[in-house]
Amino acid sequence: MESLARGKTRWKRFALVMVPSVAATAAIGIGLAQGALAASFSISGQEFKVTADSLVGHDFVQYGSVASGKNLEGNSFAEPVAVSGFSRATITNMCQSVVTPKVPFIGNVSLELTAGTDPDNPVTAKDLYLDVSYLEADAEFSNIDIGVAAGSLGAPGIQPGTEEKVNPHGFAQRADLATLTDVKQKAWATTAGTFKLSGLKLKLHKGTKECFPG
Repeated sequence: MESLARGKTRWKRFALVMVPSVAATAAIGIGLAQGALAASFSISGQEFKVTADSLVGHDFVQYGSVASGKNLEGNSFAEPVAVSGFSRATITNMCQSVVTPKVPFIGNVSLELTAGTDPDNPVTAKDLYLDVSYLEADAEFSNIDIGVAAGSLGAPGIQPGTEEKVNPHGFAQRADLATLTDVKQKAWATTAGTFKLSGLKLKLHKGTKECFPG
């Protein structure tokens, strides 16, 4: 990290770090506030935090997988994740934050994003997959099956393009409906076929400012 203090290229590196970490949640870009955008990206080397008052997802599936990419030093990494998938979901009062450390002349820089703060205008998503490392919430499931083989989940099933990272004989679960409230989550990535963010607001802060501590 010593080289961070030298050269304009490190500022470019900072920009490249900040943008993928947010694009990884399909939550930045002019088009997203207005409509839908398909998500396609490489995993960034930064875990991010998300909170929400509620997440209501249809056709819930969950199974184990691996998130891999490059960290901020450019070294390869791999982390175990629990992938949660939904055919469609609504999210109210969503907050997302990611901290980039040791930016030259500034120190830590935090990106904070909020959307869906109006309960009548929530965030909506289709074909949503979350690569989660930590989840805290109150949860209720309708018609749940626990202990399903991952390869036989049915729709929405394994996230397309990640089949090689999933053991088809491994543990999985599914439900017709999942309702999560008071959500706190850490994740490496989120993908969605479409992701509509109503009331999108994005702020940058000097220092560390996250959606929840810890």
